[in-house]
Amino acid sequence: MGRNVDLNCDLGEGYGTYRSGDDAALIALVSSANIACGYHAGDAHTMRAAVFACVEKGVAIGAHPGLPDPLGFGRREMQATAREVEDYMLHQVGALQAFARIAGGRVAHVKPHGALYHMAARRDDLAEAVVRAAKALDPRLAVVGPGGSALLRSAEAYGLRAIVEGFADRAYLADGSLAPRAMPGAVLDDPARALRQALDLLEQGRVKTADGQTALVRAETICIHGDTPGAAAFAAALRRGLEVNGYVVRAP
Repeated sequence: MGRNVDLNCDLGEGYGTYRSGDDAALIALVSSANIACGYHAGDAHTMRAAVFACVEKGVAIGAHPGLPDPLGFGRREMQATAREVEDYMLHQVGALQAFARIAGGRVAHVKPHGALYHMAARRDDLAEAVVRAAKALDPRLAVVGPGGSALLRSAEAYGLRAIVEGFADRAYLADGSLAPRAMPGAVLDDPARALRQALDLLEQGRVKTADGQTALVRAETICIHGDTPGAAAFAAALRRGLEVNGYVVRAP
């Protein structure tokens, strides 16, 4: 019997006439989708389309709420109080829940996007704001984040399932954090290297870092980004590699 692994993807990041990535192709390849909820990217139409496609394909629906910064794609840190972050969460996740309800599905997990993900990983007050909003919306929601983070500690404290995430398509630093996107080589575009990193995360709990060192990083779910050029082909190669190595790709 194969070992189960969740392969998740950040997607639904188009807006209006702008399209980012091939959502339909990606949803057919992954087991969980983190759908942009309108602040950093995404709009009502992309949210609806992604949710209905997930229900059709049996893919777990996740909310991917970000900071209100579409110009910076939610990847720039902003000054925000815990109360503001809680309201951002309630607004975005609640909207995605509405689309999931009419599609006959439900939002299963929450994963903050970009800068909010990293801020909530470091700061107890923002982590608690994210988790408090998630629990208020649905106490069955899981929270996805980096291992050892304030975000996952807060999820456990509030009685929510905490899922440790690792990245197949991003380089790591020696402290276990992601290499900044401005750093050369921060985004991995070689599927073979990404597969090796995913297997190391799952089986060894460590990865080779951007500077050749080793960092202790474990993962229960593996993420890829849908806005990377060629993301669908990349996801297909990664999934094939996982299956060849005895894994069954399925939602947690």
